[in-house]
Amino acid sequence: MILRKRQQEFVEKSVTALKQHGNTLGIAPTGAGKTLMLSAVVGEVLEPDNKALILAHRDELTSQNQEKFLRINPRISTSVFDSKTKSFAGQVVFAMVQTLSRKENLSIIPSFDLLVIDEGHHCVSPSYRNIIKEVKEKNPKAWIYGVTATPNRGDKKDLGDIFSNVADQIKISELVASGHLVRPRT
Repeated sequence: MILRKRQQEFVEKSVTALKQHGNTLGIAPTGAGKTLMLSAVVGEVLEPDNKALILAHRDELTSQNQEKFLRINPRISTSVFDSKTKSFAGQVVFAMVQTLSRKENLSIIPSFDLLVIDEGHHCVSPSYRNIIKEVKEKNPKAWIYGVTATPNRGDKKDLGDIFSNVADQIKISELVASGHLVRPRT
């Protein structure tokens, strides 16, 4: 699958920020292709002997993320850790937060080199923080990458504890102007 020019730019900025800071947040509206872009970022930065963990907050997002990831990275092995399947066998593991954050599951996670948080604004909730803590304890050099459409939380909690920078922000107006989204009507 070939990314659009603006998506590729988002990926390049994300990769650069990850290498520079060890963490970064990418912001893009619904419909921009965040899952495809995060998949491309993982494919760019993941070394052959490294492992990545991609978190989602719902089962259906876990399977959707895995499906889209394999369109971008068909040669990278994947596995799923959710309420039905509990496997860390893949080089990239797609996990549902509510399942992985249970104490008995946290205690068995392997070392990961990259933690990706889909819907990155959730990173400050206790379940996400517990996973982040465990990943960092097992590998203090693990990179953290998040993508979100909504970086400003309603409860005003700051994402700065997890992400020290924003790699890129795609705005709705950009996508409307380029013909990739229709103008919103309310």
